[in-house]
Amino acid sequence: MRSEGSSEDPDDPQTVQAMQLVINLPKQDPPTRNAVLNDAARAAVSVCLDPRAGEEGFWRTGLDAWYSHRIRKVARRARNKPWDDVQALPGVTVGSVRAFVPSAVTDVPHEIAKLQIKGTELEPGEELPLDDTAPLIAVDASLGMSAGKAAAQVGHASMLLAAARAIPAANASTHAGGWERSRFQGTEIYGKTVGVVGFGRVGRLLAERLSAFGTRVLAFDPYPDHAAAEGLGVELVDLDALVARSDFVSIHVPKTPETQSLFDERLLRSAKPGQILVNTSRGGVVDEAALAAVLQDGPVAAAGIDVFTTEPPQDSPLLGLDNAVLTPHLGAQTREAQARAGVDVAHAVLAALRGETVPGAIRG
Repeated sequence: MRSEGSSEDPDDPQTVQAMQLVINLPKQDPPTRNAVLNDAARAAVSVCLDPRAGEEGFWRTGLDAWYSHRIRKVARRARNKPWDDVQALPGVTVGSVRAFVPSAVTDVPHEIAKLQIKGTELEPGEELPLDDTAPLIAVDASLGMSAGKAAAQVGHASMLLAAARAIPAANASTHAGGWERSRFQGTEIYGKTVGVVGFGRVGRLLAERLSAFGTRVLAFDPYPDHAAAEGLGVELVDLDALVARSDFVSIHVPKTPETQSLFDERLLRSAKPGQILVNTSRGGVVDEAALAAVLQDGPVAAAGIDVFTTEPPQDSPLLGLDNAVLTPHLGAQTREAQARAGVDVAHAVLAALRGETVPGAIRG
């Protein structure tokens, strides 16, 4: 992952960003491997969710630069005075691991840079007790990674889990003095039924990716591609059946007179209880007033809305609802997607100039 105007050259350390992890490994009674990995996961995500990450300054600048490059971590070992010395540097210590604000690898403080990367082999130790309310990160022992290498990997995994389980919101709540474990209990997509509304190119790509999560996929499209559905193991159904049977519904249709308020109050009221609705297609496809009503008294439990009838949505009835996650039309707002869009346009122009068929063109 790279930012506009920045590039990473592995042969030029000045362009490489990394989060440094330092593991405290005393000669007497060193921590077990499992304990180190647990501490590393918590320390890495704690740096990312620290309140200073949301404020102007060194902490935020370091994280922003790191996020816009490849997400790298480097684990080192220390003991005694070197371990004590690094505590004064910006970061977070959890147990036997301190994670630091990322920087270019050429800008790593001397207190960290002098520490050795090798020598982090540890005994697994006793298995830690499982907490069924907390995320579980599994590390494949057959890969033969040192504790330092594995610590970097579980740190990365903990960041992904933070994004997937509303941890930023839970973090903000806890900082405000709350302790709302039941409020932030997540739900798995594994084994659930996902309804894809619109089985065109985007809908088919989504169905393909969903197969990796062990989901059952239903799809609705007024002009269905039966061969594509069969190849992907997707069951084609009518819209009412999809809404009634799906745990999650994802909308991928254009805005046309036929799709205006496609998800009206009647359809939304027929949803499977507890359903989560996601619209990243076009504003106006979902009746926002009707959705706000069913979010408050059921049956829809939550919604993720990226597009609105009027943008920005200053007067949308969805504003202020705790179970509505609202984003400012970000569906295609990644650096990679924007770069691909520019390349695709250039190829389309060249194809048109050569008299060739323009990919994705629609005849009027």
